[in-house]
Amino acid sequence: MSHLRRSLLVPVLLAAALTSGACTAGGPRSDSARGPARPGATAPWSGGGETSTREDPASTFAMDVDTASYGYTRRLIRDGRLPERAEVRPEEFVNSFRQDYPQPAGDGFAVHVDGARLPQQHEAADDERLLRVGLQTRAEDRRDRPDAALTFVVDVSGSMDEPGRLDLVRDALHTLVDQLRPTDSIAIVEFSTRARVVREMTPVAEARTLHEAIDSLRTRDSTNLEAGLVLGYRVARDGFREGRTNRVIVLSDGLANTGSTEAEPILRRVREEAQKQITLLGVGVGSDYGDALMEQLADRGDGFAVYVGEREQARRVFVQQLPATLSLRALDAKVQVTFDEATVTSYRLIGYDNRAIADESFRDDRVDGGEVGPGHSVTALYAVRLAEGASASTRVARVQVRWTAPKDRAPAETYESVTVAALDRPFTEASPRLRTCYAAGYFAEALRGGTQARLADLAAIAQGAAEATDDAEVRDLSRLIREADALR
Repeated sequence: MSHLRRSLLVPVLLAAALTSGACTAGGPRSDSARGPARPGATAPWSGGGETSTREDPASTFAMDVDTASYGYTRRLIRDGRLPERAEVRPEEFVNSFRQDYPQPAGDGFAVHVDGARLPQQHEAADDERLLRVGLQTRAEDRRDRPDAALTFVVDVSGSMDEPGRLDLVRDALHTLVDQLRPTDSIAIVEFSTRARVVREMTPVAEARTLHEAIDSLRTRDSTNLEAGLVLGYRVARDGFREGRTNRVIVLSDGLANTGSTEAEPILRRVREEAQKQITLLGVGVGSDYGDALMEQLADRGDGFAVYVGEREQARRVFVQQLPATLSLRALDAKVQVTFDEATVTSYRLIGYDNRAIADESFRDDRVDGGEVGPGHSVTALYAVRLAEGASASTRVARVQVRWTAPKDRAPAETYESVTVAALDRPFTEASPRLRTCYAAGYFAEALRGGTQARLADLAAIAQGAAEATDDAEVRDLSRLIREADALR
């Protein structure tokens, strides 16, 4: 597709980091243009429409391993609110769940392509099929990863005084210090109206000093995110370690109200620094959260985004995801799915609205893609319409993946194809992980105003997938969908 890629907002660069104003609390927002999501509503849906293969047979997008949109939506629904439609990104819902794709033998990607018919409850034509594109990198032994030099930029503005914000950040940082290797290093910068260095780059071997610095974090004044990032990058440059993983990790509710509060001026600085081998990661917190600004920062800083709303969730991100994914497997990773015009009449990519890039930019390594860490999976769902009389053996699409190696920036590609037969199985016979993708993706679409699937049906599908996999997070998805249904 020849849509230009949008640089988006990312709430929580934290989770990805390692693989890859005063706030107002209260009820749902009333902005009618971006108003609260109404699952199953008949209002115009903001999602992308179908694309005819005769007009454009190729769909091209940058990879995205962010999960912040799902995490923040989960927090809002648990608080009795529905998200605004613009805050719902289906790909981040889908990528929040484990997939169990086979891993490649080398440092690139394993490509998995499958699909199914839509479930009987889904309002779809007989010729419509679900196509899943799954991409997987090889996991990494923590003992083999390079040492890390991490600069944490912590929001200590007045809005972070709310329970579940700065207290959660302090707890997670304490836990992380105890989990990292003695040869890793940490620096801490805090920001409110002004920014201040709490601790210059310090080896984790000096854990007591780092714990004292974390304990000293206290809330005050306004939110000058620009000042925090400028100082954070200065500290990261001063503490730069050649051959290590050098990252700036922002922990904030993203509600900037002092200094530059617009994305572009801050993003220009972030982009310049990202090109100097310092990547930006973000962790979003708080019941009111500046999703747009944080997502844009993460995208431009070659980073990832996650959102944490609970203590156990934050510890899981910092203890399991962060240390395990401090390296990168691929830079500027892009996907191009080329549909066979004789087999497919039209297609629709579910999500990735802000990650689309021009088809001709697929092999242009100057065009920014996504960064993917060890053991990460990336999933994209398509709704495709088959041509009349398409035989089982005909090809539906060719999936190509291109990326550059982190060490020498050398480009690499791999590909896989899929036939009609792979998409023709009944939905009930599809793998439980594919059924989870469907439930998560179409839950997001329902929150954005889609009407093709009822929430009660999606909850039942997620529950069945949870029982088949014994996956607590999928079981939680089922409960969350039911709670959203009750809020309509």
